[in-house]
Formats: sequence, C-alpha cells, structure tokens
Amino acid sequence: MLTLATVGFAVNFWAWALLSPLAVRFTAALNLSPFQQALLVAVPVVVGSVGRIPVGALTDKFGGRLMFPLVSLATIVPVLYLGLLGHGSLAALLIGGFFLGIGGTAFAVGVPFVSAWFPPQRRGFAVGVFGAGMGGTAISALTTVKLVDAGSTATPFLITAAVLAVYAVVAWLVMRDAPDRPVPTAPLAARLGATLRLRITWQASALYAVAFGGYVAFSVYLPAYLKTAYGLAQADAANRMAGFVVLAVIMRPVGGWLSDKVAPSRVLAASLGVVLVGAAVQAFTPGLAPVGTIAFLSMAAALGAGSGATFALVAQVAPANQVGSVTGIVGAAGGLGGFVPPLVMGAIYGSFESYALGLALLAVVALAALLLDILSVARSAGRETARGGEVVHV
Repeated sequence: MLTLATVGFAVNFWAWALLSPLAVRFTAALNLSPFQQALLVAVPVVVGSVGRIPVGALTDKFGGRLMFPLVSLATIVPVLYLGLLGHGSLAALLIGGFFLGIGGTAFAVGVPFVSAWFPPQRRGFAVGVFGAGMGGTAISALTTVKLVDAGSTATPFLITAAVLAVYAVVAWLVMRDAPDRPVPTAPLAARLGATLRLRITWQASALYAVAFGGYVAFSVYLPAYLKTAYGLAQADAANRMAGFVVLAVIMRPVGGWLSDKVAPSRVLAASLGVVLVGAAVQAFTPGLAPVGTIAFLSMAAALGAGSGATFALVAQVAPANQVGSVTGIVGAAGGLGGFVPPLVMGAIYGSFESYALGLALLAVVALAALLLDILSVARSAGRETARGGEVVHV
C-alpha cells in the first residue's frame, strides 16, 4: 500500500510540474515578462495547495482507495488540454495550469492513507517514504524538454496522461484502505472547524510553508533563476534543478526516519538552520562552482529533511481521525509557501535585475521559522509527551 501510494504521488506530481521545465520556452514564444513567467509556474502550485484542504477531509471520510484514482483521472483532463490545445497564449496556459493544480492535491490523499497502515512509532519513516513521491517533479524536469525536442509540445503531456490513466486503473483494482482506519462521522464543515482549533495545525502549517514551500519554489523557479543569474542553457538548468529535487526527495524519508529516533522539532531546527545559512550565502550570487552549488544542494537536503520532519510531527501528534484534515491544511500552507516566492523573485528581478533581495528574504523567513520551532513547537511537543499525548487546542 505504501508503494502504491508513493507511485501515485509521484505520477500526479509529475503532471503537476509539467509547465515548469517549459516556462522559459513559453516565455520566449509568447514574449512574457519575468512576472508573467513566474505566474505561469505558480498557478498550478496555488490551486494544488488550496485544493488539498477539501481533498484531505474527503480522504478522512472516503479513504485513499477511492480518492487516489479519482484525483488521477481528474488530472488527465488539464494535462490533455495543455498538450493539445492550451499552449498558444498566456490566458490558455493559465487556465490549463489552474486545473493542473488538481494533481498537487494527491499529497493530501496519501498521508492519511499511509498513516492508517502504520503504528505511531513508524509513521515518520512511512510518511517520509511516501513524501519521496515528490520526486515526480524530477521526472518532469529530466524528461519534458527532451520529449518536446524529440516529438512535439504535446508529447510529454500525452505520455503523462497515459501513465495517469494506467495508475488510476491499477489503484482502483489493487489499493485497499487500512481495515482499522478511523472514519469520521461529523459533517465536513464541522471537521474542518475542529481541525483549525488544533495547535498542531497552525504550527505545522507555518513550518511546512517554509520547508516544502521552499522546495516547491526552487523546483519551479530554479531553471529560470540559473538561466538568468548564471547564463546556463535551458537543458543544463533543468538538469541542475532535477539534481536539487532528487537530493530533496532522498532526504525526505531520512528526515522522517530521524524524527522517529529523535524529536521532529530537533530535525526541523537543524534543517531550518541550514536553509538560513544557504540562503544568506546565495544572496551574494557567488560562483556556481563550488560555492553556489554547495549552497543550493545544502538547502535541497535541508528542505527535504524538514518536510519529512514536519509530517512526522503531524502523524505523531494529530488525532487519528483528523490526520487527513490536518494534512490538507498543512499541505495547503506548504503549497502556498511555494506559490509566493516565484512571484516575489520575478517581481524583484523585474525591478532591480537582481535576485539578492529575494534570497535575503528567504533567510529572514527561515530564521523566523527556526525561532517558532525552538520557542513553540518543541515546548508544545514536550508538554504533550508529558501528558501522554493529550491533544492541544488553540
């Protein structure tokens, strides 16, 4: 079940990230401004993020066995639209990108599905392994441009749609929800309201907005950044972004595993400290070899581990029948955290022709998250452990 969920997450994230590797090409063909280019890659992120809130709550109610095939089939529609019809204008791309965001909601299906299959002491690692499915963005980065060059603009979209269809069928036939999965009986609005009253919801949302938001922001904007700041070719920039993604993906289950061994708040503190230093160094646009590469790869590892640690915290602390709802809100915060930075970076570069201020802002945000983790999250988790797992409300 963990393997099926991870594959489903990867396939849907592959679809979700299809526009990013082609952003530079669309920018040249349609004469887009830096802000319009950033908007193009950010729209699927925000829709996929906000959509996680209802999808997570629906997964609590109906289970992943239904929701995984449903999300996968729904994602096929915008993928085919973008590949066949919707790439001739910015408006068409934005419409397709809006509905492409459906693929990003798969995350809120997988976390409660996987959590229900594992005991609390193993959920950090299990959810971390599932989270490695975010490597679907690496598949997109490594294959999309090459498939367009080998065929046509439609080629990667057609292939992705076919893979989504095959996965939906396999998931429907093979997937099963955990037999002891807690099923909520309260109405959707009441469940979301109860979730919003949990302290863990807000703490994890803030941390995930930085950890996973930073990962998403770099995964969608890094090719444009490397091309503009360092003059790299499109294919070279996409390959380097794929390396960033792969390292983050590898570190996500590591972050979850470490959180099973030590407190998730400690893993988060170390991760946010590395992001703070890496962003501060990169704000000066050092040479790409070796300082810039070390800075980016360090941040990739830290963002991946921090993302895994955040959902280890959720899986360990959130009430069992509310994991999906909490995941939806926290996942939305992470996606929204990835929506804002590309827009900010595009706007800053358009005004100052420099990315330094944007990276300095990332360092400041990482510092704020680090203080939140040390001063609030670690103390709350310690008090909860002392009380034997009593749920803390706002």
